[in-house]
Formats: sequence, C-alpha cells, structure tokens
Amino acid sequence: MTIKTDLIKKLKDKSAKMAILGLGYVGLPLAVVFGEAGFKVTGVDPDKRKVDALAKGESYIPDVRTETVSRLVKEGRLTATADFSVLKDMDAVSICVPTPLRQTGDPDMSFIISAMEELGKYMHKGMVVVLQSTTYPGTTRELLLPKLGVEHDLVVGEDWFLAFSPERVDPGRKDFTTKNTPKVMGGITEACGEVATAWYEGAIDVVHRVSSAESAEMAKLLENTFRMINIGLVNELAIMCEYLDVDVWEVIDAAATKPFGFMKFTPGPGLGGHCIPIDPLYLSWKMRSFNYNARFIELASEINTNMPRYVVSRVLEAMNDLGKTLKGSKVLALGVAYKPDIDDVRESPALDVIGLLRKKGALVEYHDPYIPHIHHEYEDWQMDSVTDLMKSVKEADAVVLVTNHKMYDYNAIIESAKFVFDSRNATGKLGRFANVERL
Repeated sequence: MTIKTDLIKKLKDKSAKMAILGLGYVGLPLAVVFGEAGFKVTGVDPDKRKVDALAKGESYIPDVRTETVSRLVKEGRLTATADFSVLKDMDAVSICVPTPLRQTGDPDMSFIISAMEELGKYMHKGMVVVLQSTTYPGTTRELLLPKLGVEHDLVVGEDWFLAFSPERVDPGRKDFTTKNTPKVMGGITEACGEVATAWYEGAIDVVHRVSSAESAEMAKLLENTFRMINIGLVNELAIMCEYLDVDVWEVIDAAATKPFGFMKFTPGPGLGGHCIPIDPLYLSWKMRSFNYNARFIELASEINTNMPRYVVSRVLEAMNDLGKTLKGSKVLALGVAYKPDIDDVRESPALDVIGLLRKKGALVEYHDPYIPHIHHEYEDWQMDSVTDLMKSVKEADAVVLVTNHKMYDYNAIIESAKFVFDSRNATGKLGRFANVERL
C-alpha cells in the first residue's frame, strides 16, 4: 500500500486526524461540518478567546449554533487549542486564516506565512494540506510548496499532498451553507487533487475538481471580481441617474424583469465584507508583475471606493437644501454591518461614511442591533451603539441609512425623523416621503 492509498483509506473511513488552522468565519463552520460528518477535528487558533469559548461549547459565529458546537465538543468530535504542536499527529490540515490588504493595497500574507511556519515545524509523510485563504494565483505553489515540502525533503504528490480550495462563505445566508455550497479543489499534482478531493467529499455535498491549484485560486478571484465589477457598474449608474433625475431603483427593477441576459445588482454606500472589496485587488496586484493593468478591476475599485464620499456629498447637499449645515448637525448612522442582519463589520463602508461625516464636522452617532461597538483602525476612533434608537432618530438632524437590517421599523423611523438619506432603498416600497431622499 502506498502513502497515497493509505491516506485516502483513512480519509474515507474518517479515521484520519484532521486540523483546521484559523477558527474564524471560514474555519469554524468548516470544523463543524467535518465534525458532523464523523471526523474528529482539532481547531488551532492563537486567539485564546476562541479556544476558551469552544472549550465551553460556545459559538462566537452567528452562522454556527452554540447547540451544535456544544454537542460536537461533548462527543469528542471538536476540540480547540492554541498549541500548534498538535499538528505532529495530524493527517490532514486545512488553512483558513485571513488574507487582508495592506494600506498600500498589496496583499498582507503575514497570516498565511505565520500558519505555514508553524505547520512547517511538524510536517511529515502521509499528510494532506489544503489552503482555503483567498489569495493570488500561484500562492500555493510558490509560497507553501517550498516551505512545507522542499525544506523537509518531502516529495509532493508522493510523500505528502498539497491543494487549494477557495472558501465560499456568505455570512447570514441560510440556503447555501458550507456543506451544500459546491467546493472547488485544485491540487499541485494529480495525486494531490485526488487525495484532497477524497478528504472533502467526506463532508461536503459536491466537490468540483480542477486541474491545478492555480485554476482553483483564479476561480475564486473570478467569482468576486464578477460581483465587484457589476456592483461598480450599478454604483456608477446611480450617480448618472442622479444627474438625469431618474430613479435608479426603478430602472434596475425594470431591467430585472428580463428573464434572460441580465442579473440584478444593486447600488449602495460602498463595498464591504472580506471578499469583494479585497480579493480582486489580489489579482490586480499580481498582474502588475507582468506589466499588465487590470483595467476593469481598477476602475470598479475606484468607483466603489468613492461611494462613501458620494453618499456624504449627497447628505451635505440635502442638508443645504433644508437650510442646515452638516457641520454641527446631529447625524445618526443606521446600521454599520457590511450587509443586513449579520454582526460582521469587516471592510464595512459604514466606517468610511461615519469617518467622512465626522471630518465634515457632523456630530455622529450610530445604531446597529448586531454591533455594539466599532473601532476605525486607521483613523483610530471608536464608538458605541446608541441604546435608545427612536430617541436618537427624533433628535438627529439627519438619519443616514447605511445598512438595511430587517429588524428596523422603517415606517416609524420615517415618521420620527427630520430627514432620512436612504442609501439602500430600504424605504422604497413604503412610498415617497418629503423627508426621505434615496441614493
């Protein structure tokens, strides 16, 4: 029996010991899915708060139920630790660490490098490693392969196996989850793809195998570039419609009645979340090494990045029309999560909207039922959510609706507010109101 066939056998009968590096929005749901499929999963994360929470059987991710975590912990199918030395006993390791951008716009690979260096200390024959962190094409082969294999005299595809499988997590979504969202898998070699696919097929409904790690890396960037560019298109359309005095929301709804050749995207105050604002720029950055300018990506990024500024300019103009200055006015930002009904503030345009309002001299408060506290890392300010929403609505000179959470009573807000700027069309179906202006 070869190393490959022995490992595949252990993966298929679920006797293989597996670890997940990084227990955030991607890693924890993945750990739970594998645990429920019958694997014994060890989560490894340097954040002691996460480790302690899981030891108590508690979930800190809204999409993962505490009841599920508690059951898996009690059954011994899910454990967590900050000690990377457990990797010496593992057969399979999935890397699910963050890949943010630096302020300069280039990829921050520090989390991947740190995880890779820790894993490198415990590499051995008969191990399969899958990188899930979104990154530029070539990362798996150029960064992980030399460090994890070559430095340890391990032959990839024979002694050990390496693949890339992009995460497809959409926080707050109920219809498509980690388990039933098809998983793309690309190996460094044919054997690597075979082993990694055998592993993930033990827990994920559909695994779509591609010919290389680079194809899998590129597929993820295509998915998010597609969304980024189309959102940039409708954001620019919103700006053009304002010049033309046309209702952009009516235009989009009309176009969406076409049953073919059109996919509906909607404008907003900017892009948020870990994927769409960041991932395409990984590709754009990589292409610069070939002296190639990814024009669609750069243009869409420029439009989307400027949307918070455009929203604030519209608020300022509206206030002027009401005979008020933005400077010194009380402004309530409604919702700061990057999308409705979640507690995720990563890359949220609300932070930029609030920051720009503050720079204009507005006295800004915010309310979000899911996010009690926000901190703007680069501008170094922090705020707490107001506790009495309707009191703040009544006192505000302007309410800027940034995130359209379902729990908000928009009729009550409109009735109580002096002025509302709605950047999400949350009030559109309620009718037209003299004190409401929409993006």
